[in-house]
Formats: sequence, C-alpha cells, structure tokens
Amino acid sequence: MGVTLVAETGSGVPPLAGFTVGVTAARRAEELGALLERRGAVVVHAPALRIVPLPDDAELAAATRSLIQNPPDLVIATTGIGFRGWVEAADGWGLGEDLLDALRPATVLCRGPKARGAVRAAGLVDAWSPASESSAEVLEHLLDAGVDGKRIAVQLHGEPLPDLVEALECAGADVVTVPVYRWVPPDDIGPVDRLTDAVIAGSVDALTFTSAPAAASLLARAAERGLRDELVAALRGPVLAVCVGPVTAAPLQELDIPNVQPRRSRLGAMVRRLEAEAPNRTRGYPAAGHWLELRGHAALVDGELRALPPAGMALLRALTRRPGRVVGRAELLRALPGGGDDEHAVETAIARLRAALGAPKLVQTVVKRGYRLALDPVSGPAPLGGQCVSGDYRRP
Repeated sequence: MGVTLVAETGSGVPPLAGFTVGVTAARRAEELGALLERRGAVVVHAPALRIVPLPDDAELAAATRSLIQNPPDLVIATTGIGFRGWVEAADGWGLGEDLLDALRPATVLCRGPKARGAVRAAGLVDAWSPASESSAEVLEHLLDAGVDGKRIAVQLHGEPLPDLVEALECAGADVVTVPVYRWVPPDDIGPVDRLTDAVIAGSVDALTFTSAPAAASLLARAAERGLRDELVAALRGPVLAVCVGPVTAAPLQELDIPNVQPRRSRLGAMVRRLEAEAPNRTRGYPAAGHWLELRGHAALVDGELRALPPAGMALLRALTRRPGRVVGRAELLRALPGGGDDEHAVETAIARLRAALGAPKLVQTVVKRGYRLALDPVSGPAPLGGQCVSGDYRRP
C-alpha cells in the first residue's frame, strides 16, 4: 500500500505526508493502513503474525467444552469481536446453546463497551465494566470482591494476560483461559524480513504495533536472522515505535525501546497520537529566500511537498546536519546509498536533488570545497557542532 506524495489542494499538506509508516498488524490492517494513507503517509504492510481461524482452533474448542461441563462462576469478556467470535465458533460446533446456558448464571464482567455490546447481543446480562477499559481495573475489582474458590473464564484477546491470570490463581481462583483467536507466524515471512531490513536501513520513520505478539514476533524473527541488536538500535534511535496500548508495548519496554501510546487503546487514537508526534520529527530552515522542511523521506519547500530520491534525501540530510556550513565531496560521497569512490556521483546526485527541490539555490556550490545549505543570513550563525533540531528555526 502507498500513496503519491502530493499536497492536498487548498487544505495544506497532510499531517503524515512525507513519512513512511510500517504496519505489523494482521487483524484490521487494512483499516489502519487506510487511516494512515488518508493522512498522507506511505504505508509498508508486513503482518508479523497470522490469526488461526476460530473454527479450526482445537484449544478454543477444548476450553468451550470444559466450561459447558463445569460452568464458571465469573466470566471476563475482554473484546467484542473476540466474544462474538467465540459464540459463533461454538454455534459451528453445535455447542452454541450449551455454551450460553453455561454462561447465563455466571457474573459477567466486560472490559469495555464493545465487549459489553457483544455480551448483550448474545442474550447475556453484564454486571460491571471499568471506566478505564483496562484489564488491571478488572483485576482490582475482582480481588477486592474476593475470588477464592471461584471458577473464572477469561476470554483472551490475542495476548495471554499472564499477570491477570496468575493474580487470580494466586488469590485462589480456578481460571480457564479462552483463546478466542491465537497468533502463529505468517505463512510468508518475506514481508516481515523486508520491513525489518527497511527499519534498520532507516527507510521507515515509524513502526506501528497493535498487539504484543506482533512486537514479540518481529523481534524473535530478527533474532533468528542475527539482526535483533540492529533492530533494537533503530527503534531506540531514528524509528518511532507507536503502540495501541500498554499491553502491546510490553515486549518493547522489556528491551528499553521507547514508544508512544494513545490515552485510549483505539486505532484512530493511535493514528492521532502519531500525527501529534510527527512535528517533533521535522526540521525547518530558512534558506535562499525559501522555507525548507525535512519530513521523513521528503521535503517541503514553501509548503509544497517534494518527493526526493534516496540519494538526494541522503545528501540533503548530510547538508542539514551542518546547516550553512560547507560539506566536502568526500563526506557527501560516504553519505550516498551504496557508497563508491567516484566524487562525480556527488555532482550528479546534487543536480538531481536541486531539480527535485524545485529551488536550485537551496544548495550552494562552494568551488573546490563542496556544497552547503544556503542558510539565510538573517537566521544567524549555524549552531555550534552543526546540529539543527526541531525548534531551532521557526517559519517567519
């Protein structure tokens, strides 16, 4: 999936235009990709996991039969789609009515409104749900009420929820986990490997995660290829990890990988959080009478988005690391993708960069020395050390 990098007429540049975003989700991946693309992002989709179809899931069938034979005292419904899928799968096995009969006398707790809606649609009555929509508050509620000797069915939602299950068992409960959908490695691992390579190479600006197993799977596959350290370094550095919620973020946090999350664990909220973070990942410069802004893998010149070839983007980043100062041809040659030893390649790439920017004077030739970003004198001297971070320069 991808979009052409163009500004929206009359409405400014889309907030994520110029950024490349990786999507690791399997479930609702198209919805997430569409949300990102509508905001201008280029999307690279590589599902890190595959969902086992419910009717084929022997573990779910075994848990369902166990609960029918020995009904629970309490039921925890964590997701609407998961609870509905469980009832539908039971119907397919000819166990639908038996399951609902077993659950009907139980006290049903719902993690959020979607789970509550699914429970009510099945003809059951819910007793309570937390305002925070968090499993932690559900656990606190149950421990306060006491669960010793209670049989509790916990509908999982893709993650094993070990903290919840272990805490209930330690409090004396008999817990039956209901894996309404399980994750297994994708049939085709190629897209995952290509996405990992792109993250390590710096070709991806942000990587999104909607489940903890996806994050763990991506890291595990990188480890199999001997690339886990490089992937972790990229996620600790230039690539932003965006998680739908704290449970999803857990495998990353165990490795001290920073990440951002929305206040509510929703796809739309996650995309809006990425939008809010995007300005922090841009740098702007007044140069040659224009306003130049770097965005991921594109540039804005006076508010117009300009797609740049990889070589041009690499050179522009090298020049903006020391704005206004001369960067020699040898250093620029080292910055070019693929390297090489012919400095004429720098001249060719600079010419293409100027053409792509549509403002040739932004990059100035300094005879016999190299090239420089033509920083406007009114902006003052370049910062010592040559670093320009977001906020050093402001659009006039």
